[in-house]
Order: sequence, then C-alpha cells, then structure tokens
Amino acid sequence: MMATVATPAIEVRGLVNRFGRQVVHDGLDMTVQTGEVFGIVGGSGSGKSVLLRTILGLHQPQAGEVRLEGRKLTGLSEQELHGYKARYGVTFQHGALFSSLTVIQNVQLPMLEHLSLDAATRDALALLKIRLVGLAESDAHKYPSQLSGGMVKRAALARALALDPPLLFLDEPTSGLDPISAAAFDSLLMDLQRQLKLTVVMITHDLDTIFRTCNRVGVIVDRKMLTDTLAGISSNPHPWIQAYFHGERAARYGAVDHAVPSDGVPRGA
Repeated sequence: MMATVATPAIEVRGLVNRFGRQVVHDGLDMTVQTGEVFGIVGGSGSGKSVLLRTILGLHQPQAGEVRLEGRKLTGLSEQELHGYKARYGVTFQHGALFSSLTVIQNVQLPMLEHLSLDAATRDALALLKIRLVGLAESDAHKYPSQLSGGMVKRAALARALALDPPLLFLDEPTSGLDPISAAAFDSLLMDLQRQLKLTVVMITHDLDTIFRTCNRVGVIVDRKMLTDTLAGISSNPHPWIQAYFHGERAARYGAVDHAVPSDGVPRGA
C-alpha cells in the first residue's frame, strides 16, 4: 500500500508578477509544509510583499497559481475568497491597527466579519486572545497610541489569531523592536506555533529571528525562489545569499555564530 502524501499548506507554482516593464517574479515556485515555520527573505525590490499579497488573494498575478491547503485561490472573486480568509491570519509590518479603535475592538474585527456572536461572547473570546499573546486584560481598552511597539505587535498578533486560523502570515514581525523585545516576540511566536499547531510564513530581514524560529527559508533571487534548510541555504553559493548570511551585516548581528544542527533545524523548531 502506498503511503498518503500530505497536502502542503501552501503551494505556489509558476508565479509571474509584472508591473509595466518591471518583472518582479518570473516562474517563482514555493511550497510550505503543514506545521513548519517558513521564512521569506530577499533584497529590496525582490517582491516579498507582492508575493504575500498574491498568496492572500489581494493581488492577481499575470501567470501561475496559488493553492492554500490544496484549494486553488488564484483567480477567485472577492466573494469566493471571503469565506476562505477565515482560514488564515495576517500581521503587517507596522501592526496596521485601527487607531480609533481600542485593542479589544481591533481584535474583534475578524469576528464581526466572519462570526455571529453576541457581544458578551465576542468580548470573552477577544480577551482570551489578548491574554494569549501576553497582554494584560487592562491593555484591552487602550488605544494603539497608548501601546509600546512590542505591545502593538502583540495586539496585531491577537487579531490575526482571532478566528483560530491554521495559517499565520507575518510581515516583518520584529521590525522596529529592540533586540530584547524581538527575542521575546520570537519566543512567544514559537510557543503559540507549538500550542496551536500553526503553519507560519514570515517575511523578515531579521537574521536572529530567522535562526531562532525558521525550519526552512525561501530566498527570492533573480525573480525566483531558492528554498532550503538554514544549513543548506547558508551554504548556497549565490552571491546575494552569501552576502546576506555571511557578510558584514550578518557578522554585526551575530547570526553566523548561531549554532545550526546538522539536520538544519534551528533551536526551538
């Protein structure tokens, strides 16, 4: 009897994205397995955010397809995508919280869109998510302007987890945080990933975050993606990859000194 092959959480095949004469992606492929933490890196203008928007159905590519949990999403209408958006949560680089809403009101937004709950149940569920990300109950009624940068990141994470999605997308989750706050956020993410059995895809430039959290890394170079374990991608001879993982910037952040076991799986994975 043949073993059943698990359906990947995310599949991107032959992706082409162009803006006028500028070709951003030219036949890009990417596969993310269920339950892994997958990091996406690349230089400025390599199309990391465009790739994320394409996966989320916010941008239609010129060619190629995207499948989430085996279902083809490319080309679906907004109405067709609506129900499936409850299957994933997203945080954006600067938190993207609504400044006129309190933390609890921000967390409740996905619930209002996708669930039919009475106000008391909605409040209880939102408070549960707020505590889950390490914020105090008293923080629930604060506005984003009253929060530190790390608290904003956590509030955005609580909103992303509001509907208990199996897929979590993070765009520069530790951007703007000091090293201690960034490490604390990474630790929180790994705890939640294990507890909730999440599949996580993150765009990040933070080498420490990559080495602390990621099972595999996809690097966008030459309009395509090269994917490998941390050990494998670090030894890839491509000049940009070598400069990124072994150049002066990497030495300054101390990333090249992180121990990566021979199986390529970082600490905490």
